[in-house]
Amino acid sequence: MSLIATFNIGSTGMTAQAMRLNVTASNIANVESMSGPDGRPYRARQVEFMAVNQPGLPGSGVQVSKVLESNAPLRMEYRPGHPKANNAGYVEMPNVNPVEEMVNMISASRSYQMNVEAMNVSRVLLLKTLDMGK
Repeated sequence: MSLIATFNIGSTGMTAQAMRLNVTASNIANVESMSGPDGRPYRARQVEFMAVNQPGLPGSGVQVSKVLESNAPLRMEYRPGHPKANNAGYVEMPNVNPVEEMVNMISASRSYQMNVEAMNVSRVLLLKTLDMGK
């Protein structure tokens, strides 16, 4: 693998982790959304990655294959006076766990930073290689 290929790998990782950060931010923003445009409570979303393999270059990056909606049950909160409450006084709330989302955000942020660092190391190595030719 050439040093230049590491820039492509790093950039695909950064793009994928940026998407993961956006999805996580959306989950956190909707933690209290009782209903979306379709009238149903928001469901947490997760990003699924897949490897990108270019011909002759296995393991040449990563990309987001799909964004999945969580199948976890919705949270039920007791709010008897709320207009969306059922007969027992419970309201369906999003199945977003703020603690899990913060862990996802930290993990995605660190992964993004590591891709930046890997690209910086590759840049330094490439410059050192060019300096050897002087």
